Amino acid sequence: MIRLLSVHIRVSLAGLLIAVWANALADEVDAHHLEIFGWVERVELLDGKFSMKAKLDSGAANSSLDATDIERFERDDQRWVRFTVTDPESEEQAVLEKPLVRNVRIVRHSGEYQRRPVIELPICLGDQRRVVEVNLIDRSNFIYPLLLGRSALEGYALIDSGETFLFSPQCAPTGEGG
Repeated sequence: MIRLLSVHIRVSLAGLLIAVWANALADEVDAHHLEIFGWVERVELLDGKFSMKAKLDSGAANSSLDATDIERFERDDQRWVRFTVTDPESEEQAVLEKPLVRNVRIVRHSGEYQRRPVIELPICLGDQRRVVEVNLIDRSNFIYPLLLGRSALEGYALIDSGETFLFSPQCAPTGEGG
């Protein structure tokens, strides 16, 4: 009886080890399907009308877009946001209106916090068009007008911290314009 129990335990342990190994192998295979981007990449907004440099930052949970003239308003009993985005290279501006997804409270390095509106925005990164949540804030004092955090990159991208501009945006136009 003890010998039979010992064999059963060994078989169970072997099964458990195989299951753990299979899970690790599956995670490794999934990791191979992620694109590797540099820590700075060019991104297109507004169906390719604007192109800007974006910092890909796995240390940031959220994404932020440089926006000015941010104004919350109501339309048909829904909360919306109107804001201005500037193409940093051409200095062309676009006034956009988007439904407000939520407000986020961002804690600053000083310990103070800001309440920022969050919208959904289609972007083109590499050959993928993705709709990402971005909070709106004046980022004019930063080098990069768009910061893409973990929530925008999860399940899609790995960041090579020693590289920049590994991909050019190559998404087919959708006709939506933002």
